[in-house]
Amino acid sequence: MSKRNSNAAKSAARERLRLERERQAKRAKVRRQAIVASSIVAVLAIAGGVGYAVVQNSKPTKWEAAADATVVAPANTSGKNGTTVLIGDSKSDNVVHLYEDPRCPACASFEQTVGETVDKGMEDGDYKLSFTLGTFLDGNLTGEGSKNALSALGAALDVSPEAFLGYKAALYSAKYHPSESTDDFAKDSYLIKVANTVDTLKNNKKFQDAVEKGTYDAWAMRMSKSFDDAEGVESTPTIKINDKTITNPSSVADWEKALKDAGVTK
Repeated sequence: MSKRNSNAAKSAARERLRLERERQAKRAKVRRQAIVASSIVAVLAIAGGVGYAVVQNSKPTKWEAAADATVVAPANTSGKNGTTVLIGDSKSDNVVHLYEDPRCPACASFEQTVGETVDKGMEDGDYKLSFTLGTFLDGNLTGEGSKNALSALGAALDVSPEAFLGYKAALYSAKYHPSESTDDFAKDSYLIKVANTVDTLKNNKKFQDAVEKGTYDAWAMRMSKSFDDAEGVESTPTIKINDKTITNPSSVADWEKALKDAGVTK
């Protein structure tokens, strides 16, 4: 009896051990399947993330897209894509041509020193004013302030030549022109803030909408290309009087002398 009971007990123990091993094997299999499934999900997630990043990186930037977009040219422009900006009613053939970049500190200095005098000569009919504006400083300094400001200048030009000149003067003013280390012109809010100091643009909703929507972004990129293609323009500001480059004036007296030397008389 005891022997039979012992054999039965041993048999039962072996059966329990077999069942336990089966349960452990099943649990191990489930764990392996879960690990494999998690690994597959992780790999797919990484692959999806990489794929998304590749797609995103391959998309053109806002300004790259603008360079290929259809141009909406501002009013008061002419020529292909509206890249000719000629202001004034002078009866003479005299033209003062300014090549500038909105972020250019030397352009700001020129504007602050003789800008008002230059504008007055145009208003007095001594010459017409022509403008070709570039954005190369965005590449040199990094950022997009020159492009954004140029687009905003297009919006101002669409309002009127007077608004354009007043806005350009405000952007180049000692109060609002940013240092080279900052890119304030990249912010629409800053460009609108400056515009609100100009009587012809203050609270002008059409102007503000054009700035915020980038209405003249494509125009800005074509104007910038025109600047890049201009002959004899190696830096800003470059100033030409009747197609002849002059030394940048550092005073009103220098400017008046340059005009006289070029044969521009009142």
